[in-house]
Amino acid sequence: MASPAQFSRGNGLRKSILELAPLELDCMNTLWPLGEGTVREIQQRLAPTRPRAYTTIMTIMDRLAHKGVVTRHKVGRAYLYRPNLTADQARTHAVEQVVEGFFEGSAEALAAHLAGEAPTAAPARARHDGGRVPAQKPVEKAERPSKESSASPRRRLDEILL
Repeated sequence: MASPAQFSRGNGLRKSILELAPLELDCMNTLWPLGEGTVREIQQRLAPTRPRAYTTIMTIMDRLAHKGVVTRHKVGRAYLYRPNLTADQARTHAVEQVVEGFFEGSAEALAAHLAGEAPTAAPARARHDGGRVPAQKPVEKAERPSKESSASPRRRLDEILL
């Protein structure tokens, strides 16, 4: 399988798995457990949660093939699609992109955010453009609700993302 950075689109290297459209990601999440599959198989497995026309899924899978996210080969009259990266590779790459883009490369800052903790000061680090990112000043910790009324960190994250 190719590394996440190796899948490409027609006009150059694709920067991130995060650039996939929601339906493209749904198709990939359906294809990964299969290992390989046809448009019909993907459409049928998506039908209970995201019903779409066969031609819609066919278009999405064609786009994923052109982007280099999947490979395909003809079997009879249908194409058989296979992912070019594993679900684990895609998740790892996506988390790396989130950490880099939102948390200045600090996995600890992401963990603190998910735990609902205030950010702590971090040393300045070099940026890709050669500039320096100054250390963040600590933010006063807000009063946290009691455990009885507090939702789990996962629930809070889901609510924030929706």
